[in-house]
Amino acid sequence: MHVAIIGNGIAGITAARWLRKLDDDVRITVISAETDYFFSRTALMYIYMGHMRFVDTQPYEPFFWEKNRIDLKKAFVERVDPANNRLYFSGGEEMGYDKLIIGCGSKYNKFGWPGQELEGVGGMVSYQDLQYLEERTPDIRQAVVVGGGLIGIELAEMLHSRHIPVKLLIREQSYWSNALPPEESRMVSRHIKNHGIDLREETELDIIEDNGSGAVGSIITKSREKIECQFVGLTAGVSPNVDFLKETEGLKIDRGIVVNEHLQTTVDNIYAIGDCAQLLEAKPGRRNIEAIWYTGRMMGETVAYNVLGKSVSYDPGIWFNSAKFLDIEYQVYGEVPAKGREGLASLYWEHADGDKAVRINYEANGGQVRGFNLMGIRYRHEVCEKWIKEGTDIEAVLRDLALANFDPEFYDCYEKEVVAEYNRQTGSQVQLKSKRGLEPVLKFLGLGKYGRKTAKA
Repeated sequence: MHVAIIGNGIAGITAARWLRKLDDDVRITVISAETDYFFSRTALMYIYMGHMRFVDTQPYEPFFWEKNRIDLKKAFVERVDPANNRLYFSGGEEMGYDKLIIGCGSKYNKFGWPGQELEGVGGMVSYQDLQYLEERTPDIRQAVVVGGGLIGIELAEMLHSRHIPVKLLIREQSYWSNALPPEESRMVSRHIKNHGIDLREETELDIIEDNGSGAVGSIITKSREKIECQFVGLTAGVSPNVDFLKETEGLKIDRGIVVNEHLQTTVDNIYAIGDCAQLLEAKPGRRNIEAIWYTGRMMGETVAYNVLGKSVSYDPGIWFNSAKFLDIEYQVYGEVPAKGREGLASLYWEHADGDKAVRINYEANGGQVRGFNLMGIRYRHEVCEKWIKEGTDIEAVLRDLALANFDPEFYDCYEKEVVAEYNRQTGSQVQLKSKRGLEPVLKFLGLGKYGRKTAKA
């Protein structure tokens, strides 16, 4: 059987690796026009900032692919023909397949702004976007970044690292307020400004103006302010990269490629994974399109089983995400809605320096912990997930909060302060009892000395 995979991102490459793990005979071809080899997309910013070379972002040595008999083809797929099981490439070549996995990722959004096609307008989704920014950089005296999501702050930091003045435009009152609770959103806004980036809240792009030679010269906001610039970064979200598939017979496309719980499309032998896949029915509390690294990896593993006839339903588990806002690390586990919800109580503690915070959400009636939001402080994924899965009572969590510390040997710990804030808010008398260190954590997780499951677990 020949399995073709469109896309060499985390979803596509994970699918290829798991296909080979599960079947020694299946023929695998990964197709991408972006790069010769798989690279870590989340590290693009560090290449521009000089922290890494491009080769350092490639998790596997070039010999890995031949050793594991995974064929790589650098080509752009123009058309898929499901009736004849064929792919047609821009160079005039074609290829047959028995089963097809589509993992073609995302593209940055354009919302029809006048001037959005000018030279000097770009995003930060692909390796080509990075190359384009590098080419334009010598001519950039001032930049404007439009959009307050994770890519927006990354692009602003990249430009700032080259000493390019940056204006970051967001339409909300504070940074990423549609995803972060108000206190954390305001924290990040302060942090951005304190680092010398000109954050413009409640400011929307209206027009990108030509400098007279087909390139960006300035932008006009909806409040009619004119801002001179030589580069405009469009980071107002991403959308599935599916335009080349919209005429594909039998393939249902909404915003993304519609798939069932087995990641199968409306064509029997075609599957879709990663940013371009749209689940017909999302799990409760989850979205049907999630452009997140770890969900792409999970989809890649799941689809490999299904392609080989071993029925496995996709289950993303408990929500998780992590990022970095300049030098504030961010982690979220479980249910942390930006606007809260009825019946959901929230313990929020913030450090006096304004750059660290812990939020623990729990049921007001019952006390079951539902989510953690962490700014500038690391908690262990496995520990938080176990508490959420088991619906552990908030006071039991607080008594054992030291178990959550990611690395207490090298980082300051604030569990005493968090517990004290809970006691202040509720009038309780919770006392810490757990000890820091790896051994108590392993015992709590039911793991032996070397991280193996114990017989009891």
